[in-house]
Amino acid sequence: MQAIANALRGQESENSQEALRVLDIILRQHAAKQGCLLVRQSFFHNDPKNFSDVGGGVLGCRGFHSSFRTTQSGLSLNIDVSTTMIIQPGDVANFLVANQNCRDPFSVDWAKAKRTLKNLRITVSPTNQEFKITGLSEKSCREQTFTLKQKSKDGDGEFQTTEVTVYDYFVNQRNIDLRFSADLPCINVGKPKRPTYFPVELCSLVSLQRYTKALSTLQRASLVEKSRQKPQERMSVLSNALKINKYDSEPMLRACGVSINNNFTQVEGRVLPAPKLKVGNGEDLFTRNGRWNFNNKRFVNACKVERWAVVNFSARCDVRGLIRDLIKVGESKGIIVEDPFDVFEENQQFRRAPPMVRVEKMFEEVQSKLPGPPKFLLCLLPERKNCALYGPWKRKNLSEFGVVTQCLAPQRVNDQYLTNLLLKINAKLGGLNSVLASELSPTIPMVSKLPTLILGMDVSHGSPGQSDIPSIAAVVSSRQWPSVSRYRACVRTQSPKMEMIDSLFKRVSDSEDDGIMREALLDFYVSSGKRKPDQIIIFRDGVSESQFNQVLNIELSQIIEACKFLDEKWNPKFVVIIAQKNHHTKFFQPNSPDNVQPGTVIDNKVCHPRNNDFYLCAHAGMIGTTRPTHYHVLLDEMGFSTDDLQELVHSLSYVYQRSTTAISIVAPICYAHLAATQLGQWMKFEDTSETSSSLNGAAPGGAPAVPPMPKLSESVRNSMFFC
Repeated sequence: MQAIANALRGQESENSQEALRVLDIILRQHAAKQGCLLVRQSFFHNDPKNFSDVGGGVLGCRGFHSSFRTTQSGLSLNIDVSTTMIIQPGDVANFLVANQNCRDPFSVDWAKAKRTLKNLRITVSPTNQEFKITGLSEKSCREQTFTLKQKSKDGDGEFQTTEVTVYDYFVNQRNIDLRFSADLPCINVGKPKRPTYFPVELCSLVSLQRYTKALSTLQRASLVEKSRQKPQERMSVLSNALKINKYDSEPMLRACGVSINNNFTQVEGRVLPAPKLKVGNGEDLFTRNGRWNFNNKRFVNACKVERWAVVNFSARCDVRGLIRDLIKVGESKGIIVEDPFDVFEENQQFRRAPPMVRVEKMFEEVQSKLPGPPKFLLCLLPERKNCALYGPWKRKNLSEFGVVTQCLAPQRVNDQYLTNLLLKINAKLGGLNSVLASELSPTIPMVSKLPTLILGMDVSHGSPGQSDIPSIAAVVSSRQWPSVSRYRACVRTQSPKMEMIDSLFKRVSDSEDDGIMREALLDFYVSSGKRKPDQIIIFRDGVSESQFNQVLNIELSQIIEACKFLDEKWNPKFVVIIAQKNHHTKFFQPNSPDNVQPGTVIDNKVCHPRNNDFYLCAHAGMIGTTRPTHYHVLLDEMGFSTDDLQELVHSLSYVYQRSTTAISIVAPICYAHLAATQLGQWMKFEDTSETSSSLNGAAPGGAPAVPPMPKLSESVRNSMFFC
């Protein structure tokens, strides 16, 4: 407790981290005694009231996160609602039918079922014994035999053995009526040399078994729908959680001298005024509740859509009507949309071909008919979500062909939809939809005075269970200073599950650096009137507190090296800010059913005792409870005042070109996320022969080398292709 007291005074040490961990372990043990499922610091009770079906035999199970934190107001218990995925408990056959979305147990794909069931725990009726599934029988219940010892001994005093089928044993010897298991495989709970078989219908899955595979798009949508809670509902659930958990009765906590207050911590917040925005013709754009629209407004910098064509991958829609409406809506926003050169309809014979083939054939068609390379292609896709054509199509356009492209799945197309589409098209073709008034004047504190580069950095990993998929590092950098609305992206692959970006500086020879930063710095120099950045502001996403030092020691060091490599005498000033969305702190307005207002900033009481950090809710939470972004300022060589820095972060939530709302995290990080996701789609369709280690050599230690990301074509490299 002395170590924690020191941490509260701002003297953090290894010991204080350890001491907090001990208190968290006491919370885990307390939950374990109550029979909860434990997932790190989240606890889930076995109560069907907390389960919600998300499809595919998977349930969302609602529980609670609770952990201790040192804050400015003392030792705090952070408690929040948490959801994990569990396997649908009960009948194994019912689970498999739901999981594979088939008609009945006889339609189940048993090879797939074997992988799904492995290591799950079941109880077997009528004895209710618990076992772990090790596999399935090779043959059906009616045909699978095993050696049964007889009760009576033979003349030599040995037990007699007979071969008997599993079905006969349960029906004739145990007198258990089997309704449908006879022609299905048996569940094996034995060891490889000594299998033990049970008919499927006698097996029930134990409750609270985690489902760790990636959710499908539909499952994820269903989960979000079912787990969102309005602020008032969330508050009452959390108040009840404290009562149910009875932490005060935990002797270990009492022994440590820890007692828990049952009330929420009261904090003071400020609401920052929304920054002023400008649109076309120098008009002001007024925001209300973090939102605005382009009714009767023109884009501030409208591009021209020329030398373009439409490609239709068998989407059912009135293509001519869509083009007509797009031209009309474009005109009202100041965008001149010329008539397309042609509409390319997919040849019906390729509709069932693999995605790569369909894309290749379409390109052959486009290239044979167009007089020269198009500047823009509008692509109509047949499915809205997860269309298999998306990755190959984007890769072909951006990597090989160098053409900006916009995909859409036309279902309910109206003027609002087309305006949103034009927001993306305009940004991709080099235009801007709206900008901060302080960019044009230019009067952004600190940033407008000296050339300033703004970076957004993010690493995205494969889904759980995909340990061999490369991680994707994306760095987005601002261009054309003093603008803070224009960005470009550079994306690279790195070793799976590696959080620190390792390719910011990549020395190839004494005079050559092939790193991400060199690209960003050279582009800034060229696009900002031959000026080097004197200041570099880095926004880094998705790093936990235990890795803060690594960001400074590994990533910032590489960035400094990249600068020195270009010019030994160049010493820009750095600001490093970590943005976290994955935390469990929520804010509520007393006596109000609504979420906190957009622009709410909190930098006291629940913040770190010593470090410079603050919470910001820049966006209007329309559904559920607003999740604030937690910004940690790790380094500030520019000497920002607290107000100016919070103002800058708030303003950067208003420059996201894809939407007419303030977003919950600064735009550069959001763009990095988009770029990583989009180029991640390219990698899914990489031909395995190309990425095999024999081609790229093996990495040190014999691990297969990470396949490199295909390079973006020169003509789109500096565009906002990720918008």
